[in-house]
Amino acid sequence: MTTSRIEAFSDGVIAIIVTIMVLEFHTPSDTTLFALLKLLPVMLSYTLSFAVVAIMWVNHHHLMHHARHANAPLLWSNNLLLLCMSLIPFATAYLGQNHQAPLPVALYGGVLACTAYAFTLLPWVVNHQHECDGELRDYNDRMFHKSLFFSTLYASTVALAFVHIYAAYAIFVLVPLSYFLPERKLAEHGGASTG
Repeated sequence: MTTSRIEAFSDGVIAIIVTIMVLEFHTPSDTTLFALLKLLPVMLSYTLSFAVVAIMWVNHHHLMHHARHANAPLLWSNNLLLLCMSLIPFATAYLGQNHQAPLPVALYGGVLACTAYAFTLLPWVVNHQHECDGELRDYNDRMFHKSLFFSTLYASTVALAFVHIYAAYAIFVLVPLSYFLPERKLAEHGGASTG
């Protein structure tokens, strides 16, 4: 099996995840600005989750292009990632509706941590297919360590939500923002870059 089938299946699941998240927007019956402002926490939690899902989708795309073949470890680690990502809509809705309570914040952080740890497996699995390619192995090692660090940050928000809720929110915002910072990219055949 080629990795294109994994990518196509993953794209479909991720599209459904984003669609489920947007269905949490319920049109207010009131036509005032105040009624729209009441939806702001739901909109912000959706925007944050969309950014996380989009970042994972982009990096997933790059990883699948580096994978040589769809072996069992790649298939199952990918399925684990999709399982964890499928919990994001529930955690997003719960957070958006209860944004000042510690438990929804902790649950959201826990789901993001599980998803990030599951994503961390992918570069590790792909690296085992490239034992002889030093440049690609180094690139995947950097992705692995970056993902592991941010997974641990997300995991810290589970306890942090009960101590200082806004510190947990700061981590939720800073982790996705960090993926927009420039980093050393992998030069592919002919000088194109990824990452």
